[in-house]
Amino acid sequence: MLNTKKTMTFTHKSLIRKVISLTLLALTAVMFSLPAMSVESLRGDEALNGPSVKVGKYRVKSEEGGYERNFKKQPPLIPHKVDKYRITLKNNGCLKCHSEKAYKKEDAPKVGDSHYIARDGKKLKHVSRRRYFCVQCHIPQVDSDPLVENTYENEE
Repeated sequence: MLNTKKTMTFTHKSLIRKVISLTLLALTAVMFSLPAMSVESLRGDEALNGPSVKVGKYRVKSEEGGYERNFKKQPPLIPHKVDKYRITLKNNGCLKCHSEKAYKKEDAPKVGDSHYIARDGKKLKHVSRRRYFCVQCHIPQVDSDPLVENTYENEE
């Protein structure tokens, strides 16, 4: 009789462990599938490895005098076309008008003083390499509908 009791206890514990393991496995599967189901891509239902939806062509909006900034330290928006400008390691089309030497003659805003400071804080005679590729921060504007809803309001 003692032997049967031990066997039943062992079988009972084994069954509980199996039920707990299967429950945890099911919960883990549900947990990892929920975020994937709730994420909505700008691509819509298109598969990531499928062809993307072709974006329409939009005209760049030119704004005399530039655009108003929406928050402190916002990089100024580009108020003209830049699609033909080339920025390479040896040449930057933006600096033809916005450099320290050319901005007065071209009647254009000068590149900010912060762009002439190296990472270590040292003042440079040329635009810092980390600020050289202008369109990483400064972007032109197009006349189009927003891709996503935006309720941002400037509080200044």
